[in-house]
Amino acid sequence: MNRHHQRSDDAPAIELKHVTKYYDETPVLKDISFSVERGETKIILGGSGSGKSTILKLIIGLVQADEGEIWVEGRNITRYGERPLMEVRKRIGMVFQEGALFDSLSVAENVGFRLYEQGELEEDEILEVVRKTLGFVNLEDAIEKMPSELSGGMRRRTAIARALVGTPNIMLYDEPTAGLDPITARTINELVLKLRDLEDVSSIFVTHRLNDAYTLANERFIQENGRWIVRRELTDPSRINTHFIMLKDGGIIFQGTEKALRHSGDPYIKRFLI
Repeated sequence: MNRHHQRSDDAPAIELKHVTKYYDETPVLKDISFSVERGETKIILGGSGSGKSTILKLIIGLVQADEGEIWVEGRNITRYGERPLMEVRKRIGMVFQEGALFDSLSVAENVGFRLYEQGELEEDEILEVVRKTLGFVNLEDAIEKMPSELSGGMRRRTAIARALVGTPNIMLYDEPTAGLDPITARTINELVLKLRDLEDVSSIFVTHRLNDAYTLANERFIQENGRWIVRRELTDPSRINTHFIMLKDGGIIFQGTEKALRHSGDPYIKRFLI
């Protein structure tokens, strides 16, 4: 999978500047500022209702900020209308909670949905892209299946494959392992690592599962005997381009490394990490 979209290498992939969002006069996000650099993963932690999913919706333009600015790859998209937002969304892959597949469409039709909608490729060209993308998530054999025939983990991998069509530079994950058993969750985490380490994808990973967060912060793909394998980084975790944000009541109370998070004296963070 080769990333071919133009981007300014010195601009962050994503940047939020003093963003505030209200729902019915209640602030869901308050003065949020952070950036995601090229090839970086930001893990957003926080209790339910802390504003984690709202951040993702702002970045893809499903909701608009009431104050502040949202920048994607050097463009201020804060006040973009639907048509320019469509162009921005082409460069962003989004994996929703529960996978959110179309139950009446096959795996192939789900994964190729964006390409069918755009109508720019022939059927056989779309199928070639779909096959290659399903290969990336190890689901080639499921191409003709319907979502009802898939396990929870296969549904989630299908959703990731669908998000990858068009080789986005940015991936947004909203609780991608929610409801999955530990082994299946591990498979999803390794896909996220694969995209970060082998494809240089910038991403935001929203989760409340600390195991997932620690996997992303401590493991990476390395080449050994000509094969790519996942290894725990024991010598220098700073080589892993992954950082944490902790939200509480719509505000950021922590930004930094996993080590700094673990050693935080903040009582809320201490309780969260237990």
